[in-house]
Amino acid sequence: MPAPKNSNESYCTFTLASDVTAGGLPSEEEIAKDMESNDSEVKKMALKAAILAMLGGEAMPRILMQVIRFCINSDDKQLKKLCMLYWEVVPKYQEPTSEELLAAASGGPPVQRKMLPEMLLVCNALMNDLTHPNEYVRGSMLRFLCKVKDEEILGPLIPSIKACLEHRHPYVRKNAALAIFHAHRLHGENLLPDGASIMEEFINNETDMSSRRNAFLMMFNEAEDLAIQYLARNIESVSSFGDGFALLVLELTRRVCRRDPTQKSRFVRVLFQMLSSDSAAVSYEAAWTLVSLSSAPTAVRAAAVTYTNLLNGQNDNNVKLIVLERLEDLKKKHSKILQELLMDILRALSSPNPDICKKVLDVVMDIVTIRNVNDVVGTLKREVQKTTSETDSSMEAKGAVYRNMLVDAIHSCAARFPDVAESVVHTLMEFISTDGDMQVVLFVRAIVEQYPNLRASILSKLLNSIDEVSTNQVMCVCLWILGEYCEDADTMTEAFETITEQLGPPPFIVQADEKEAQEKAAAAASETPKLVTKNVVLADGTYATQTVYSEAKATEQDDTPELRKMILNGDVFLGSLVSACLTKLCLRAESLIDGVKLKKMTVDSLLIMCAIVKMAEANVSAQRSSLADCQERITMCSRALLDPKAKSILKKTFLEDGKATFAAFLKTLKDKEANESKKDEEVVPTTQADDLIHFRQLRSMAVQGGDVDLDDGADLARATGYADSGSLLTTELSHVYQLSGFADPVYAEAFVTVHDYDIVLEILLINRTPNTLANLTVELSTMGDMKIVERPQAQTLGPLDQATIRSSIKVSSTETGHIFGTIVYDDASTGYINLNDIHMDIMDYIRPATCTDEAFRSMWAEFEWENKVAISTSISDLLGFLNHIVKSTNMCCLTPHDAEEKGSFLAANLYARSVFGEDALVNVSVEKKEDNDGKLAGYIRIRSKTQGIALSLGDRITTVQRGLPEKKA
Repeated sequence: MPAPKNSNESYCTFTLASDVTAGGLPSEEEIAKDMESNDSEVKKMALKAAILAMLGGEAMPRILMQVIRFCINSDDKQLKKLCMLYWEVVPKYQEPTSEELLAAASGGPPVQRKMLPEMLLVCNALMNDLTHPNEYVRGSMLRFLCKVKDEEILGPLIPSIKACLEHRHPYVRKNAALAIFHAHRLHGENLLPDGASIMEEFINNETDMSSRRNAFLMMFNEAEDLAIQYLARNIESVSSFGDGFALLVLELTRRVCRRDPTQKSRFVRVLFQMLSSDSAAVSYEAAWTLVSLSSAPTAVRAAAVTYTNLLNGQNDNNVKLIVLERLEDLKKKHSKILQELLMDILRALSSPNPDICKKVLDVVMDIVTIRNVNDVVGTLKREVQKTTSETDSSMEAKGAVYRNMLVDAIHSCAARFPDVAESVVHTLMEFISTDGDMQVVLFVRAIVEQYPNLRASILSKLLNSIDEVSTNQVMCVCLWILGEYCEDADTMTEAFETITEQLGPPPFIVQADEKEAQEKAAAAASETPKLVTKNVVLADGTYATQTVYSEAKATEQDDTPELRKMILNGDVFLGSLVSACLTKLCLRAESLIDGVKLKKMTVDSLLIMCAIVKMAEANVSAQRSSLADCQERITMCSRALLDPKAKSILKKTFLEDGKATFAAFLKTLKDKEANESKKDEEVVPTTQADDLIHFRQLRSMAVQGGDVDLDDGADLARATGYADSGSLLTTELSHVYQLSGFADPVYAEAFVTVHDYDIVLEILLINRTPNTLANLTVELSTMGDMKIVERPQAQTLGPLDQATIRSSIKVSSTETGHIFGTIVYDDASTGYINLNDIHMDIMDYIRPATCTDEAFRSMWAEFEWENKVAISTSISDLLGFLNHIVKSTNMCCLTPHDAEEKGSFLAANLYARSVFGEDALVNVSVEKKEDNDGKLAGYIRIRSKTQGIALSLGDRITTVQRGLPEKKA
């Protein structure tokens, strides 16, 4: 803290709210009069008013004697506390005379500070409180003295402070130790030359934890050697000295060992003791300190064990995440040690928080080896089975997201270690009918392609489970697997019979009477039970009330297979896939099955295909627009079965190209993961150990040999990470908003800084008039989910003067907001200036993020707010338009595109997440029409859970889609 420039700019360690005294501050005379009152409440209000006035710059010299006369000897505890606050702000020294200032300015002796005579009475009152029989009064006075920095005040009180070290109550002793520390740190040589020895004697005899901790704090900062000697003598008892003392010991360890690494051996023993502390804070700090000081396997293993115990022993999710971050750091250099604790780390999967489970899996999956993969997979399988338990509330809270994470982890293990693939795939196939079925079936599809020896058992299990599939997308994947990988006669026959059995006999059109019966059955099932109440006469002639509970008749259970239900409901895509699957089975069966059975399979397939086309023509559904595509594809399948010439052309495409394309897709995914893992590796340092070190100060002024010396500005730019200072300046200037005009009496502009939830406005005010403007206030208001938490303070601007004021605003959601306001000031009359609005850009809150295709589709179906923007742009290139939208909206493109691909249509999914955790989904569907002069047409659809982000992002896209920004020369 800088030294005060005058007596009014004294050290102050507190603030009071401006509304302590309602109705404005009283005058000095009124405050002095209220001080003489016998009512302590009146005295308190007067003293608060005096403190506020002095904080505002008023001297109030008369009040000092009034406080000494009427308040200083009061027994009221709150009034005593207010007196202490008053002693902090009151001027304690006389103002220097003009002669003394002139003499000092002309080279004479410096101005000597002279304490006010009244302060002698104050020191006497402080001494009385230091010897007060009440321990609370003594302790609070000692705490107050820790804020006093004046040597003239502390000097007379030192004997009384020393006497308090021997007080019977620990509250007094611990505050006395802090007061000794404070005085020794400021004026040790003059006031307490023997402070270290006093504290050493005190700590040797002290039994209270807080007092011992405060004494060690002084020795730690003022006499480090004595602190180390005390620690060496009591190293066995450190664990019983309390958490505060242990944290100080850890800080002392870090300080000493950083300065002198050879001292590590003196502290290793105490660090190992603290690892087993009952306090989570102490054991965590001890583990972190141990790892930072030593890389020995024993030390790292002990720290890792401590982290693991904290991970499984703490209930706070924030603690778990912090510990997992530490384990992540340890994994980079000591992965073999963490492999020993892998199963203990996996115990944290019992947490109900999915973020913690995801972090645990991220830490664990990189250190799985052939030795522990069976244990890891066994644990993951048990966790997957727990997700179906209805009684487990924690599993119910995590839901399908957790199950998908487990399936991904098992998939990763199966891909790296083929030996475990067989043991997990059958377990996971039991969950093909649950809400995480899509993730499971995609895993099964990859395993079938990668491990041919497992195909027979997987296909058998899939055929037994296909009647339980209730999701259309999952059914599509199952049919594709059956069509591609059924290769022997028995499996093909079983697959064909299973599919036709699930489809049932054609046609696949619901008749009118059947539809009416289904509607009646659904209406009857939805009827609620009825209660009928009536009065009856009993046998003895008395009246009674009779209540009859009537329940709807139980409806017959629908035994229609799931696949047939999906086709009857008009799923054209699924019908096309059924046709392709049956076609593949018939084509592959030509060389394996006899002619009669093959002909029957072909005829049944053709009948089913015709029925599917009839269903697509008769059914009115959301997929009606796909009728032409369905007819074309099924026609091709029929020709492949009937026309020998078409069969010879299409057979290779049906039977081989699909698997080859999928294998290439899996290889691309594997290469992508390998590239991402390489990016995560540590960057090799650009400066090697044997490179020369250039000392600029030792070089000659002339540059020799072409070795140009870099300027300090470039070095500073590189050190701070801003290599291109011009672009940095441009970025800052883009956030400067002009609020008023140059012709206005007050010119104002604002520099806006956005940091997640906070917006900080730095408003520059310039008085352009020759008059003084008093009480100049910037009154701000907001529109949207923004709240002003710190309003600008009133200012007084002299002629042509300027000032900078600050205001803080809290933001609660990603929504377009506006900040507007008015400048009000007093001149000859009250004037005001209306300010321009500040429009907050949504891009300040949007961060690019990634998610799986399944999660994107799930959120797309769930989110209810949609904004549809028509494409109107001068950009003619499809991929260029997509890249422009991605860059302008700060989103991540989830759909990979090859720059070499040429076409007239492009579709892509974009995803981003706001700093408030809101998801933003964007689908870009753009077409290059030949009849429209090559211009792009189409729509961009935005979906979100809240209306604000959908509208704001739509406005942003409408603004930026017109064309590419012009490049500056």
